[in-house]
Amino acid sequence: MPDKKHILNSIAAVAKHLGRAPSRAEFISRSGISLHFVLQSFPSWSQAIRAAGLRPYTLNVRVEDRALLEDWGKTARRNRAILRNRARLPRHIYRRHGKYNPCTLAKRFGGWASVPLAFRHFAKGKREWADVLALLRVRKPKQKAAANENSRCSIPPNKVQHAQLQDRPTYGNPMDFRGLRHEPVNEQGVVFLFGMLAKELGYLVEAIQRGFPDSEAKRQIGPERWQRVHIEFEFESRNFRDHGHPARGCDVIVCWRHNWDECPEDVEVVELSSVIQSLADSEQ
Repeated sequence: MPDKKHILNSIAAVAKHLGRAPSRAEFISRSGISLHFVLQSFPSWSQAIRAAGLRPYTLNVRVEDRALLEDWGKTARRNRAILRNRARLPRHIYRRHGKYNPCTLAKRFGGWASVPLAFRHFAKGKREWADVLALLRVRKPKQKAAANENSRCSIPPNKVQHAQLQDRPTYGNPMDFRGLRHEPVNEQGVVFLFGMLAKELGYLVEAIQRGFPDSEAKRQIGPERWQRVHIEFEFESRNFRDHGHPARGCDVIVCWRHNWDECPEDVEVVELSSVIQSLADSEQ
């Protein structure tokens, strides 16, 4: 575990490279020291910066909506085969090939699933985006399915909530995906679901192990070419930070829900809930 002196020296080294005090995300990605360890030595990130003799970096330039949507459109164009099949660009594809954090687009436009509609409004009447617009099918409203034991409850969420019984397990929302009846509620469920999807996502799993990182796998990076990656499984992506894992030594976080806005840029996140939704859309 890095001590206070090591953390201060690391902040100074990153600051020297940048020519200014690093942001929290820049420090984590460049030093490999998690925020968990910093906060064990300092009350806050700002105080750690001041302890290193620096002024906190406060520049926060808001990216214009136009720039976000243009980058989404360019990424969609480069991945037109996926978009043609699914009518929605998966979050993990944009995270890998786009310029901005997909969480920024999701927050700006009311959720990741709403980004295609925002792009449609932005690009309407602009000839340079006609090819991308042609790939965005307008989704027809689903007809209400007949109620059966496998269908979701028709009662609006949070309207009816019953007391939990303490003598039996709990389950995630029903989804009936290839024999998995319910959504994962823990890391073990994420591991199981990734095993079901690994081939479709382009991974060959070499090993699953106890300790960090959880898995070693290979993935295809081109025709007849594969590369080794290290994977850490988490139920929520920010658990990676909370568990104190170093960014170095991990290439991919596989999770059910991605909720870590400050995830280091060099660590890829595969959000399985988005993957499942994309697969459902492609089968309609």
